Amino acid sequence: MKCLYYVAPELESTSRIADDLHDVGIDDFFVHVIAKDESGLKKRHIHAGNYLETLDFIREGFLGAAIGLFAGVIGCVLLDNFGPFANIPWFVYVALCGVATLFGAWEGGLIGVEKENKKLERFHDDIEAGRFLILIYARRDQESVVRHTMSKRHPEAEFAGIDSHFVNPFTAVRRRRTPGDRVRA
Repeated sequence: MKCLYYVAPELESTSRIADDLHDVGIDDFFVHVIAKDESGLKKRHIHAGNYLETLDFIREGFLGAAIGLFAGVIGCVLLDNFGPFANIPWFVYVALCGVATLFGAWEGGLIGVEKENKKLERFHDDIEAGRFLILIYARRDQESVVRHTMSKRHPEAEFAGIDSHFVNPFTAVRRRRTPGDRVRA
């Protein structure tokens, strides 16, 4: 599945885009819009972006878990070499590493809740200016239909990027230029 990113200038255009995508077979569940004006999206029955798409808690949680695991391993090595206890069973070390990893993931998730998703940083100014970021999740066989529909029926919507799948926290949005793409001024 691929995620296609488009930036639309206004709510009316976004509503027409959602309707046209439904007409070509893209379910409502696979079209999400990230906007400053979420109440307008609700009035038009357009799905707004969810927390997985707008916040960075998954990426930060993974990073926190990695840091927690590293700290847990270092702590276990120090405990084994310099600890006051003798003959500690191996499962205690595994449990300590597990607790440190889970604590790191929890802390990382809490940090990520207050951060904008890393993949959306480049669209921050557009969203703050009142534009609408449309995320279209399409299977590989639907990608050409979606791109054709968007280029023919909605030239006002700017193709902004493509990603293999949105949830992977460590990939960046790739911008793939095609001859029909407009250049942003």
